[in-house]
This record gives sequence, C-alpha cells and structure tokens, in this order.
Amino acid sequence: LCHQPQHVKLWKFLHHRGFSSTLLQPALFTGTTSYILIISLPESCLLTTSTVLHSYLGRYIKSWKPRLSPLLALCIFLVCERHRGEASDWFPYINVLPTVYTCPAYFSDDVMALLPASVRRRALEQREAVKEMHSTNQEFFRSLQPVLSQPTAAVLTYEALRWAWCSVNTRTVFMSHASSSFLSGPDNYALAPFLDLLNHRPDVQVKAGFNDVTRCYEIRSVSGTLRYQQAFINYGSHDNQQLLLEYGFVTTANPHSVVYVDTGKPLQGDRSLTQKIKFLRENSFLHNLTVSSDGPSWRLMTALRLLSLPQTLYHQWKAVLLGQLVCEEREQWSVRMAKSLCQRLLQDTCSALDKVCAHVQEFNSVPVLEQLNVVKSLRQEERCILGSCLKALEESLRHNDSPLGAVN
Repeated sequence: LCHQPQHVKLWKFLHHRGFSSTLLQPALFTGTTSYILIISLPESCLLTTSTVLHSYLGRYIKSWKPRLSPLLALCIFLVCERHRGEASDWFPYINVLPTVYTCPAYFSDDVMALLPASVRRRALEQREAVKEMHSTNQEFFRSLQPVLSQPTAAVLTYEALRWAWCSVNTRTVFMSHASSSFLSGPDNYALAPFLDLLNHRPDVQVKAGFNDVTRCYEIRSVSGTLRYQQAFINYGSHDNQQLLLEYGFVTTANPHSVVYVDTGKPLQGDRSLTQKIKFLRENSFLHNLTVSSDGPSWRLMTALRLLSLPQTLYHQWKAVLLGQLVCEEREQWSVRMAKSLCQRLLQDTCSALDKVCAHVQEFNSVPVLEQLNVVKSLRQEERCILGSCLKALEESLRHNDSPLGAVN
C-alpha cells in the first residue's frame, strides 16, 4: 500500500514530524505470522487532547462550562479537521482513516438483532452513548460556528460524530496525561498515525507505552518480525465479543474466546429462583458466567450447583459459592443444566446464522455486508465453542467424572 497516494502523504507527514523508521511499510496481508518488531513514534506525531487544546478549538473548549470530556474533545477535533480537508495539518492522517466502521454504533436494528443477547445489550448501550453525546452537546457545537465554513448542523452531525467516536475508540493507544483544568474526566487517549495500522494477534507478546526519556511512543516485542512478514501487536486479553464491541472485528483461534450464559431462563419454574438469583447477585456471581471449548467455567458450575440446592439447604449456599462440593445427584443436575443451557444457546446461534445468510442475500450495501460478516464470524465461533462444550458435558455425564469447572 506504500505507493498509494494517501499513504505517500501520510509517510511524508510523519517524516516531517520526526518519524524516521523505514523498516515498516503498510500492506495488505491475508496470512499471519508470530513475529513482531519495535516501533518508536515521536511525540510530535501523536494526536492528543494537548493537540486539541493548542489548536483553533482550544479557546472554545477552555471557556466552555460544563467541561468537555477528553473523548468528546478528540471527536470534535477529528470532525472539524476532516471538514477542513487538505487545509488541515492532520489531513494526511485523517485521509487514511476508514470512512465507516464495523463497530456496533454503526449497526442497524436488523444487524443488532443477530448478535448474542449478552453482547447485544452492550452494543445497544454503545449506540445510545454516541447518540446521547451528540444530542447533549448541541449548544457547544453551535458555539464553534466561527471556525466552520458551513453551518454546525451540517458539519457536526450524528453520523460525523459517530465516525469520530469509532475512530478514537478503535485506534487510540493508552497514554496517561496530566489532568487538565479545561477537561473533565480521565485522559488516557492518544491517536498514533501509522502505528494504528498494526493488526491484533492474541498470541503476540508486546510491551507498549510512552517513553519519557526518548519522548516517543514505543512498542517492544518479545521476539522480532521477519522481513517482509506482517507485524502484529496485542490489544489485550479480549474475547471476541469484547473485540467486536471495542474494535469492530473478531479474530480466529482466539484463546480467550468464550460464550456467555444466562442461568435464569431455564429455571423459571423454581419457586426459590428469585431468592437464589438475588443471592448470586449480592455475591457478584451473576456476571462472567461462561463456557469455553473445554467445558463450562468454574463460575458457571458453581452458580449452577447453588441453583441445584433446595430452599431448605440455604445454610449451605455460601459454602457452595466458596467451592464446597455438592452431592453426586446435585452435581449431575448441574451438569445436565449446563448441557441444557448450551443446547439452547446452540439453537439460538444456528438460528442467527440462518438469518445472517438470508440478510446477506438481501443487502447489497458494502458496509452492511461487512457488519453481517463480522456477526457471522462471531456466531460461527460460538457454534464451534458450544459444540465442543456439549461433547465435554456429554462425556462427563457418561462417565460420571469429577466435578466440572474444578480448575477453570
């Protein structure tokens, strides 16, 4: 990609700001490799809230009450700089940013409905958060009219702010900044041109951070990167649901991938269910209940063991949460319930995949098709995980093994 005009301009832009590396070049890759190299990006190349406060927007932000969040300040700057086009100092960077994203903030209701319930709730919250950010800051947007060549309503639209929000959310690196009296809330954002072209790979080990001595943002690898091979970084130990929410993609062979489970639905006939759910919630046992390819997690099996107990054994509930085993009969009930949960989830996943395939035939919009492909990849992975988990549960029921989830 290095010969393409927009990347040539980006390269010149970075060199002008002190970035001298010639070891990396942007390219399209279909394969992967397990090697990494060191990158050192000068502070002058980073786009931070300091950049914004020292820009033409600074006096408007500094005088505004209530204070803006660092995230909003960066989003507004990106929108205004994109509006300025080639007149913007940051145009070479903004010009290589995606024009649309596959983050849930972009999803239509039809695509949202295809997500697993656990991620759908958070995806809807994400979309609403962006809408609220836009609707609650209209007065400040109007105050920026003097620096815009078009009406603020035509520049700082919901669509423009959504684009900027996704640009910041998917492409910033973590970098602590001293708190500013002109902004409200923690400020850990830095947009890093060129560095954000590096893709994620879950098995890569890197150390990343701002070096106060060299005044550069550096990425250091445990190993290196072979010549002509793709360089990767690691965004963190995220499962694919988290990667979809935060970055708009899923990755294959993700060792952190799990399927999230809701334990309450299959037990609606249990008269003491409300009290048990309340007890689990009070002890922080209603979140992060998962299954993996190896089987149900310890937390899930522990919650199911508690749900297996009758009201008369209330005095044992706390002990079970702390790891006390239950009798063989209740252990088998817990395994059967885990199997039932997986079967329900698998049925839902297969149904969603059928709907995804139907939607793919209906839509010809490239952005929508890309969204559907991301959802399809997530659902296909869930199908594999649930299938493997069901095999482990069936094996346990056949052989009456030791308690499941004992080492999760």
